[in-house]
Amino acid sequence: MKFIFEVRMKPGYTVEEYARAWVEASRIIQQAPGARGTYLHRKIGEPDTLLAIAIWESKAHRDAKDDSRSETVRRILAEHARKCEITVIGEFEEPEWEVLPGQAPGA
Repeated sequence: MKFIFEVRMKPGYTVEEYARAWVEASRIIQQAPGARGTYLHRKIGEPDTLLAIAIWESKAHRDAKDDSRSETVRRILAEHARKCEITVIGEFEEPEWEVLPGQAPGA
């Protein structure tokens, strides 16, 4: 499953600072059972806005993670809560279908 959210930097906080902290926290969070990686995408035309995607084996795995076990993760999440506007887009299952270049639909 994918947990997707938008992150907008508040004045005085840069995307680069956010990304450094994201990588640091992700190294710890990705040790949790079912964690499958994270991605950050910068929005075209809005350089202070990111799309964040965290991939998990299942919703149950994501719900079971415990960010409070790590002082580092707690510190980073608290900092992001002060320095960013975070909007959860939602939780999504793996796609029921996909269309790839050069591939016939349903192939």
